[in-house]
This record gives sequence, C-alpha cells and structure tokens, in this order.
Amino acid sequence: MGARLGEAAVETFTEVIRRRPEFAEGWNKRATVYYLVGEYEKSLADCDEVMKRNPYHFGALAGYFQIYAQMEDFERALRYGRRALEVNPNMTGVEINIKGTEELLKKKRGRAI
Repeated sequence: MGARLGEAAVETFTEVIRRRPEFAEGWNKRATVYYLVGEYEKSLADCDEVMKRNPYHFGALAGYFQIYAQMEDFERALRYGRRALEVNPNMTGVEINIKGTEELLKKKRGRAI
C-alpha cells in the first residue's frame, strides 16, 4: 500500500480477509486502498464490513467521512466525521476537515437562497 501498488495491495488484503474474515483491520486496510485508487463504492462496502466487526472503529468512520466528502455527499460525510470524533476526540485532522466541510455547506446554502 505504501509503495502505491494498488492492485497488489488489494490482492494482499483480500488474502488477509480470506484467511481471517473476522479481522476488522484487514477490511479497513483494503478499504483504504480502494479509496486511494478511487474505487469509492468498494471502499464503502469494506467500511461496512469493518463496522460489522467493530462499530467503534474510528478509522473506518473517518474513512466514510473522506469517501462521502469526495462524492460530494457532504451531509452524510459530516454525520460520519462527527461519529468518528465521538469515538476518538483526538482526531485533529478530522475535526479540521469537518469545520471546512461545514463552511463549504454554509456557502452552498447561501448561494441557493
């Protein structure tokens, strides 16, 4: 994953998942790779699998936030970002991105009026 070899990373984490399907972090790492290569729907599906195994996985919650923000579903992104902060209030980057997303939505709403 670090070497930006998306296909190989997907294969590796798919094998981890095959061997240990209950290991949430295998799903989370593959979700991250899918996000990095722009496969947002696959990333969301893997985040869903993470949450089935660990509903307090703040990394997956933050992942949902990033994915939905990229998809410009800002309301949904904010819901997940706020949940991530509830679980782990020390996520400064998520907190900053939430504030930016809230400002973006305010501007968009202001133009729509």
